[in-house]
Amino acid sequence: MRLALYQPDIPGNAGAIMRTAACLNVAVDIIGPCGFVLSDKQMRRAGLDYLDQLDMTSHSSWQAFLDARILRASENGTEERLVLLSTQAESSYLQFPFQADDILLVGRESAGVPADIHAGADARVRVPMAQDMRSLNVTAALAIVLGESLRQTHGFPKG
Repeated sequence: MRLALYQPDIPGNAGAIMRTAACLNVAVDIIGPCGFVLSDKQMRRAGLDYLDQLDMTSHSSWQAFLDARILRASENGTEERLVLLSTQAESSYLQFPFQADDILLVGRESAGVPADIHAGADARVRVPMAQDMRSLNVTAALAIVLGESLRQTHGFPKG
């Protein structure tokens, strides 16, 4: 399981996601350009000292991320599905069958992902919410979906 953050623009959210990933032994891909410097003080504060134990890869662009994904798949002999979390998805994450090598992708807090990336994802899922609510914080949505995906795939750390 991997998490991918597309052009994150709030350092505190990125730091919290990275801390969650480190605690759950999940790798993170940061797809640039970011709206902040990765060593930002707010991000480091949110991630605390967990970031030193994080398997994180920074990509300069969407294309660089895709190239790394293809290379990883050829080296591992696996096919990683790109699962986009989106308020525009028709399917709930609760009905989605996750696989251990899925990449959970979230977009920018301020704008999501561009239409071509949305359309190019292998799957799109949403977190059901109360009527007339616009969206959850990206950190909260990702934590909810990550928990279910790890539960389904028996991917929680054994500690």
